[in-house]
Amino acid sequence: MEAKTSLLDNMIGVGDMVLLEPLSEDSFLENLRKRFDHNEIYTYIGSVVISMNPYRSLPIYSPEKVEEYRNRNFYELSPHIYALADEAYRSLRDQDKDQCILITGESGAGKTEASKLVMSYVAAVCGKGQEVNKVKEQLLQSNPVLEAFGNAKTVRNDNSSRFGKYMDIEFDFKGDPLGGVISNYLLEKSRVVKQPRGERNFHIFYQLLSGASDDTLEKLKLDRDFSKYNYLSLDSAVVNGLDDATSFRTVKNAMQIVGFMENEVQSVLELVAAVLKLGNIEFKPESRCNGTDESRVKDKNDLKEMCELLGIEQAVLERAFSYRTVEAKLEKVSTTLNVAQAYYARDALAKNLYSRLFSWLVTRINESIKAQTKTRHKVMGVLDIYGFEIFEDNSFEQFIINYCNEKLQQIFIELTLREEQEEYVREGIEWTNIEYFNNAIICDLIENNQNGIMAMLDEECLRPGTVTDETFLDKLNTVCAEHQHFESRLSKNSKFLNDHSLPHSCFRIQHYAGKVLYCVEGFVDKNNDLLYRDLSQAMYKANHSLIKQLFPEGNPAKVNLKRPPTAGSQFKASVGTLMRNLQTKNPNYIRCIKPNDKKAPHIFTESLVCHQVRYLGLMENVRVRRAGYAFRQAYEPCLERYKMLCKRTWPHWRGPARAGVEVLMTDLQVPSDEFSYGRSKIFIRNPRTLFSLEERRRQCLQDLATLIQKIYRGWKCRTHFLLLKKSQIVVAAWYRRYAQQKKYQRIKSATTVVQSYTRGWQARKLLRELKHHKRCEEAVTTIAAYWHGTQARRELRRLKEEARRKHAVAVIWACWQGLKVRREYRKFFRANAGKKIYNFTIQRIMQKYFLGLKKTLPSMSPVDKNWPARPYHFLDTAHTELSTIFHLWRCKKYRSQFTKEKKAVYEEKLEASELFKDKKSLYPSSVSQPFKGDYLEISKNPKYQKLNSCVEEKVLLADVVNKINRANGKGATRILLLTKKNVVLADQKTGQVKASVALPDLTSVSVSTQNDGFFALKLKEGSASAVKGDFLLSSEHLIETITKLHHIGSTASDDGEQLNIDISDEFLVQFKQDKVCVKFIQGAQKNGSSVSCKRKNNRLLEVSVPASA
Repeated sequence: MEAKTSLLDNMIGVGDMVLLEPLSEDSFLENLRKRFDHNEIYTYIGSVVISMNPYRSLPIYSPEKVEEYRNRNFYELSPHIYALADEAYRSLRDQDKDQCILITGESGAGKTEASKLVMSYVAAVCGKGQEVNKVKEQLLQSNPVLEAFGNAKTVRNDNSSRFGKYMDIEFDFKGDPLGGVISNYLLEKSRVVKQPRGERNFHIFYQLLSGASDDTLEKLKLDRDFSKYNYLSLDSAVVNGLDDATSFRTVKNAMQIVGFMENEVQSVLELVAAVLKLGNIEFKPESRCNGTDESRVKDKNDLKEMCELLGIEQAVLERAFSYRTVEAKLEKVSTTLNVAQAYYARDALAKNLYSRLFSWLVTRINESIKAQTKTRHKVMGVLDIYGFEIFEDNSFEQFIINYCNEKLQQIFIELTLREEQEEYVREGIEWTNIEYFNNAIICDLIENNQNGIMAMLDEECLRPGTVTDETFLDKLNTVCAEHQHFESRLSKNSKFLNDHSLPHSCFRIQHYAGKVLYCVEGFVDKNNDLLYRDLSQAMYKANHSLIKQLFPEGNPAKVNLKRPPTAGSQFKASVGTLMRNLQTKNPNYIRCIKPNDKKAPHIFTESLVCHQVRYLGLMENVRVRRAGYAFRQAYEPCLERYKMLCKRTWPHWRGPARAGVEVLMTDLQVPSDEFSYGRSKIFIRNPRTLFSLEERRRQCLQDLATLIQKIYRGWKCRTHFLLLKKSQIVVAAWYRRYAQQKKYQRIKSATTVVQSYTRGWQARKLLRELKHHKRCEEAVTTIAAYWHGTQARRELRRLKEEARRKHAVAVIWACWQGLKVRREYRKFFRANAGKKIYNFTIQRIMQKYFLGLKKTLPSMSPVDKNWPARPYHFLDTAHTELSTIFHLWRCKKYRSQFTKEKKAVYEEKLEASELFKDKKSLYPSSVSQPFKGDYLEISKNPKYQKLNSCVEEKVLLADVVNKINRANGKGATRILLLTKKNVVLADQKTGQVKASVALPDLTSVSVSTQNDGFFALKLKEGSASAVKGDFLLSSEHLIETITKLHHIGSTASDDGEQLNIDISDEFLVQFKQDKVCVKFIQGAQKNGSSVSCKRKNNRLLEVSVPASA
């Protein structure tokens, strides 16, 4: 694993200012500059981190960096904000100490980014899991929401926090986050209605107009053009590096992750739109008859749209802008508002509406991210609050912001010194108090309850009579005139009365960060922060759900005549609570410094940085750290780092770490006054001593490196030699093996050749012997064959001679017998010769006839009509009878092969023949076609499952037919089902039954003689099926359909009557009450022509059938 560099290794400049030598303001600034130029933006002052804003992205915040600093000692690696975050997190997790991270600095110094980095690091190193990841994601995503509504572009910072934020992140005993609580301090709500030149309003206004969809803007009654809204500054509406449209999508996504509902997001956007609309409302003066001035709204369109957004009656809000009601005990006085007062009321409403919306957002986020368990939690607080501000025009907001920074500076000095003292006491080290500037006197000037500036401002706001900013300044001049940190034209600290740098309406305070000139104009109004009761009540009457929550004081049933607390007193109480909270936690400091005012990278303005170093008290902090001991380190890492400097501790020390350090320091002869031993750490007084140790360590490391190189090279050479030796042995062994293999191959080859010659000689010798033996055997066989042949020929000649003799005897005997027979026959020939010859001849002819018939019988097919021709006329009767008998026998044999189903099919074919043969032109083409019956496979096809379930009996025929419409002669596709009891017609697409006819209600079926598929089902008059009349149908399987109808109709008839089949080219069909004649004519044969049906008149349908080819 790669070794990590420590605070003292390969450092650019000095990583810890405590070790800076010599220590002066110039060397301090030069060290900061040197590190800044090399992108080293973090520097330590002991445990305090100085952060320089680089104004650009640096590759030092990757996941690899997070892992590098995870669970590392604070000084183990180079300075980084991750080191401080890790130290705080581990102290909270392992030592059960509540932590707080205080991030301070000027506006634009990078405080907000620093707080994000701290939170992202803690989120990365703590535990994993679905619930933990959800909590971490909600905590991180709360930042974009609060930045959009609470940050704005200023002349010093493009993303300046215009509110103070303190987040307490709560952890369980394992160090996993459970939730958090956010506190906000003093939103700069005056920015809503007015922005200084070169600055913008809050980000959310520009993000909404740039990033919302057209539909959203239409619902909110907004336009994308910034120039149409009086509350938006135009000279800085677009900021380089800020994509408002993308930011808006990020904010909406963050709100969903945090837990905002869709209706809540919409309500928030409606209130933002209402603030923009509110700024466009303008007033005109009107004079009343009694001479008083009053105001009226100029253009009521924006007022109307705002009222529609918030659900307020237009007349109610318009009156609230024109009149003010003052209540005193039981009396109510209503006065008119002039134009200036109306504009004041409008702006006050806009500021209060936005400020209360922001507070509601913080409360809503807290509800989502708060810890669910009620057990004790460990807490890490992160404070990101506005920095010290010095503008050209400093007002009430800058006054209380700088007051907050004074309090933070005070707690920083106290806690830093206290921490230093506590460490020396804890380690048993002697300590001498160090003098430092304590800004408690400035805090007392501002917050003293008796004669502090804020107390006098509250007193001035509450006293009866005429109260103005000038009377407040007069009071300050009276009470604070002798205070050494307060200056005005009338105070004793001003150098001369005609000092033009100090106007009459201003006062100056010497803060820890420098002198700030405050203009008292607006102090009283901003401290009062009044919203007329009429406007509160008008807001409470809104139908908008969120508005009622934001203005509870507008409820008429809860009217409170008590004056609300002033803005200054509320902020003072909040700061006091914050300070008490911080003092209960272990502090960790990040001091942010802005390198230049141009917000540009690579620029280091020394005067600006020097000013910040001074007012942040960084030099005093270094001196406090160096007053006792400049460097301290635990015994274990100290011994590990310097053990190579002493032979007794190198390479391993077996005893306690402190004893090893003591041996080391004694052996190095370090003066005893340069260091002290604490309980767990060694303290080094002078940085030069530390640098001397580092120099010795560096030299020793070089010597050790040389030794290691020497040993390594020797080992490498020996290893190489042994490898060569081993390789030579291996090569020799392989060569000897190869040589022996080659020798063995030669011997083996020679042996094979000798063996092959020997085997060849033996084989040839054996072959010669076999051939000689074979010739001997063949000679014997040939001689024997010749001898046997001779013997056989002799015997054959003998047998032939004997046979000739026997044949001669037989011939002579036959001639003798024939002579005797002829002599006897001649005696009786004349009496019986004719009859016998006749009978013999007939028998021979019949025998020949039957044998010939056997050979010429026709095939066994019953339809084969061939029969052999008779040979003689006298056999006519026998020949015919035999033909009949053979045909009957052949039919019987053929019928014996039939199954029951096939027999029924042929019976139907026979019945069709009886019905249509020589009567219907379509019949011959149907003879060769088998009767299938169920052409639709209705029981198997899922499409007709519903139709099949409607039919109870077995389906004998299922086919698609066309039902002819009498109105136009066109056909509608139907499904025809035939069962033993019914004829069913159903819709082909839906399967819905259109008609069901019981077979007994069917009287006859009419068809034509032509080559068409039309047929008419005629129903009994008066039957239930005959309500709509007869059915005229067309089918491609007409012969089968009519045959099955005829066969089943005869069976289903109650009286046994057969169904009448009427075959005619004209027949009548009953359609409801009318009878229509259907006439069939023969048309000309055309390409692609088919049977067509046309309506000629109300009483005639003409069917044109193409002539057969």
